Amino acid sequence: MFEVVVTLTAKLNNMRVLMFYLCLSNRLIAHNLKHNRSEQKIAILGAGVAGLASAIRLAAAGYTVTVYEQSDTYGGKMGVWQSDGYRWDTGPSLFTMPQYVDELLSIDGQHDIPFKYEELETICNYFWDDGTRLTATKNRKQLLIEFFQKLGERPETINAHLKDSETKFQITNHVFLEKSLHKISTYLNWGTLKSIFRLPKVEVFKNMHTQNAKRFSNPKTTQFFDRYATYNGSNPYQAPATLNVIPHYEFGIGAFFPKEGIRSIADALYTKAVNLGVQFQFETRVDSVVKRNGIFVINESEEYHIVLCNMDVASAARGPLKSLIGDSSKDYEPSSSALIFYWGMKSSYKELDVHNIFFSNDYKKEFANIFKNKRIDADPTVYLHISSKMNANDAPEGGENWFVMVNAPFDDNQDWETIIAHARKNIIAKLEKIIERDIAGDIRVEHQLTPQLIMSKTGSYKGALYGTSSNNKMSAFLRQANFSSKHKGLYFCGGSVHPGGGIPLCLLSAKISTDIIRGDY
Repeated sequence: MFEVVVTLTAKLNNMRVLMFYLCLSNRLIAHNLKHNRSEQKIAILGAGVAGLASAIRLAAAGYTVTVYEQSDTYGGKMGVWQSDGYRWDTGPSLFTMPQYVDELLSIDGQHDIPFKYEELETICNYFWDDGTRLTATKNRKQLLIEFFQKLGERPETINAHLKDSETKFQITNHVFLEKSLHKISTYLNWGTLKSIFRLPKVEVFKNMHTQNAKRFSNPKTTQFFDRYATYNGSNPYQAPATLNVIPHYEFGIGAFFPKEGIRSIADALYTKAVNLGVQFQFETRVDSVVKRNGIFVINESEEYHIVLCNMDVASAARGPLKSLIGDSSKDYEPSSSALIFYWGMKSSYKELDVHNIFFSNDYKKEFANIFKNKRIDADPTVYLHISSKMNANDAPEGGENWFVMVNAPFDDNQDWETIIAHARKNIIAKLEKIIERDIAGDIRVEHQLTPQLIMSKTGSYKGALYGTSSNNKMSAFLRQANFSSKHKGLYFCGGSVHPGGGIPLCLLSAKISTDIIRGDY
């Protein structure tokens, strides 16, 4: 017995010694790896939100990072415009999943960048031409009462749909949205296998509108939930029912408002990147990227070991990456674009909130016009965002800053001057009918953002807001991968690659691509 104890003790001590050396070895490897990373030069093409997030992650991991941006500032579509005391965020207006930004700002353990936001009690107000109005709140009980009183929809039906949305989120988020769909290692773990077994609940092969129409008794409720297809520029009459995951982002996790506006997200990320040592080259157009002897050469002068493209992939394939990836836009259906009016209003409107939707009377016709006929419908759904409802500094006293957007087709050489003139007239007529106010006479300042301007200012292919549409049932798997299978050292992030467009997904694309670069796969 004594000999057994001695033998076991000796083996235990040997294991402890072995574990000690393994830990020491891992620390030395990590130290050397980080040292080697500092010698790895990485170029990021584009300072959009995904480019900023990628720069932060890579700099924090020890890499030497330079960001090239053709414009004079950062943020991509996340811009800002000011005039006559009014201020507008020119791009995204809804902020969800704030934890992704929080993670980036504290990635190095330093909480040195102030960034504040608050959750919205009222998520959005909805209006129909027949006088129906519905207020969607974060309070679930109140939300169910609204649907029952305004649309006659049974509470258990709405609850079931939101529960289904949450289930879709649980199945897809940590596997298909936070990891590459194009790496075998993604599928070689129990978490992925569990999600695969539950894939029928994601309803990839079912149609979004068809499923919603079966579930709800009121067509207005169907229209309400069909609208979430527009969050990634898709058509609910073609898109898979998988997109019914999106309501969970608002009603399950919450809608938020950055206290200094959406642009403050880009401001905070840029400041963090600079603090981590990232170098930015603004007003620097990248015309060519070639690979010579395993090294990427930018504009025939600067050499890098790794290139991470935050540009729209289709535009990059026709531009600086032409020699590397060629024309990647074959069979590429762009997402919808947008026509946005920035109106400085003289008066305030008590019936409106931060987010407001004015629905069209024929949703199917509206989307057919956008995707098939390539025009804006005569009765468009109007999205109206008013940040001055939360931040009074965004408009003069007594006034409001209106961000008025309608879904538009991507640029296909249409007569935009005529389309815009008709759209403006129709939007004003629609708003005046529902609100019963003189909208046209209340506009003090006006500015426009068109698909053509989106294309020229941000490099988005054909002015599409979200890269590819999700109208194909397999669209998630057909998006550009986060890495090149042909050229080692070439990676991709942003709204035109996996997992998609919008602030949360762009931030996730940055995480996926940088994880691959760091060898986490």
